[in-house]
Amino acid sequence: MREDTRTRIQEVALRLFTEQGYEATSLREIAEELGVTKAALYYHFKTKDDIVASLVDLRVAELEELLQWVRSQPKTPETRRELVRRYAEYLVRPRYLEVTRFLERNQTALRAHPKLMKMREAMLALTAELSEPGATPVQRVSRALALFALHAGKWMTQQDDLTEDEIAKASMEVALRLLEE
Repeated sequence: MREDTRTRIQEVALRLFTEQGYEATSLREIAEELGVTKAALYYHFKTKDDIVASLVDLRVAELEELLQWVRSQPKTPETRRELVRRYAEYLVRPRYLEVTRFLERNQTALRAHPKLMKMREAMLALTAELSEPGATPVQRVSRALALFALHAGKWMTQQDDLTEDEIAKASMEVALRLLEE
């Protein structure tokens, strides 16, 4: 039951932070939206920062799971391709999309958040795993860009002439090509 309440708080806060902005949303508003007292909310999260930290922790845990997997594999082209495929699966999860939207809309307010720094570090570690020691600078940059190609495709969803499926397939094809450089 406790985890359900915590998850509900995260969901409502995430929606309000995205719609109204992190700085413009109060804990009182989150509590009202949930139909609970501020004291009940404080039981789970003392501050808005704690809510953000919990959301980013989920993302970092996913990245660390990928890191653990890839570090247990041989550094081969197939492992790199599988890492990109697995990463792409994370990108289509509803919670990932919601958190990404929230982070994009609140970049200024959250720029120096310590948990976001941890997320950046995990992403850098993940991109580093795409290259073996001795890889050329071109190979290292190209392989790192493979992960970001998957993100770039998400920005193209604004275009009416491409479906999400077409964009996902094209992004994956580009990402896999970048791995081969």
